[in-house]
Amino acid sequence: MPSKLPPMSAVRVFEAAARHQSFTRAAEELGMTQAAVSYQIKVLEDRIGAPLFVRLPRQVVLTARGRQLAPAVTEAFEALRTAFAGIEATAQTVLSISTLTTFAANWLVPRLGHFQQLHPTIAVQINISGQVVDFGQSDFDLGIRSGNGNWPGLEAHLLFPNLFTPVCSPELIRGITLKEPSDILKFPIISPNDPWWQDWFSAAGVKDFDPSQRPDNYLGAQQFEGMAAMAGQGFALINPYFFPADLAAGRLVQPFDLLATSERGYWLVYPKARRRSPKIEAFRDWVLSEVAADAEKTSALSPVEAGA
Repeated sequence: MPSKLPPMSAVRVFEAAARHQSFTRAAEELGMTQAAVSYQIKVLEDRIGAPLFVRLPRQVVLTARGRQLAPAVTEAFEALRTAFAGIEATAQTVLSISTLTTFAANWLVPRLGHFQQLHPTIAVQINISGQVVDFGQSDFDLGIRSGNGNWPGLEAHLLFPNLFTPVCSPELIRGITLKEPSDILKFPIISPNDPWWQDWFSAAGVKDFDPSQRPDNYLGAQQFEGMAAMAGQGFALINPYFFPADLAAGRLVQPFDLLATSERGYWLVYPKARRRSPKIEAFRDWVLSEVAADAEKTSALSPVEAGA
């Protein structure tokens, strides 16, 4: 059986006292009294069964046993200091984000260069996942979630609402006039079983939309659905916050002004216990400023509550 280690509090005190050759300076470094240092050294000496210091009137000197032990203890503590310093540096300079596919590809990544210019010492790592991250069981600093903003233990900042409207390629409807929302039913619909299609048609007053009569294709993310629409494959239901450049350039057209919405939105979330982290504060402030700038550009949007 390996011998048990002595109390680490006593070993820590010995390392400081041996390095300084002084109980007084060790006490100052560790924030202890000199009496407490002497006590911890005595605990260690009793455990070893031999003195580690010679107590002189104005100083202490390592004994032969003390000199034998000190280098190994100092080396061990230096290794610990180096390890913790590396972890601390990573914790302060690497920002790990869990986010959704479309948010990352169509909104976040194109803007990250601006954040990096403002904060060149912070490295950003992005993980794409549809799973809800447990911050207590992972290394993620913050996340982007879709929902109602109610997550216990998390700070949540609304970024923008979940708006949705049908779009398509201009080639798909070239030479065709769409007079009313029901005209969309004459075309292929991308991901027709997405429940938001039913919500949008209901808000538009269309009652006869039946997704079961259409191919059950599903692309899994607005980013891919928008790309399929630009390729002329049909109508896709998208959030215009994610496709402003494509809409402005005419790669996607929105034949009807109706924007439906639900109670869900896109939120920036992070543990309340970490809200004072400088890197989290920096990213939060930057994201909210970007969202505010977007809001000014899209102030003309007038969503209709889904189901209204």
